[in-house]
Amino acid sequence: MKATIYHNPRCSKSREALAILEAAPGVEVEVVEYLKTPPSRERLAALYARAGITPREGLRKAEDGAKALKDASDEAILDAMAADPILIERPLVETDRGVRLGRPPERIREIL
Repeated sequence: MKATIYHNPRCSKSREALAILEAAPGVEVEVVEYLKTPPSRERLAALYARAGITPREGLRKAEDGAKALKDASDEAILDAMAADPILIERPLVETDRGVRLGRPPERIREIL
């Protein structure tokens, strides 16, 4: 099974999720450091749709830039995330079984 993790190595939750993936038998892990190689707006929208969450639920609310999006539409949030990927909550993990936001990291086990 292939798993793609949208990862920030500075984030403890992201590191925990990566460790879960690396320890899972038979899982081939692709690491995308999304701050260096951000997903497109369209890719983000597709990931959130597969995860069954809204862009607002995928927004990293602790970031200063998120405060300006308090009353924004999902479309505006996606635009902001594409322009400034620090606004993307992490880790986001995709497998053939689905997509999960790893908050807490153990949630990614649901798609392994």
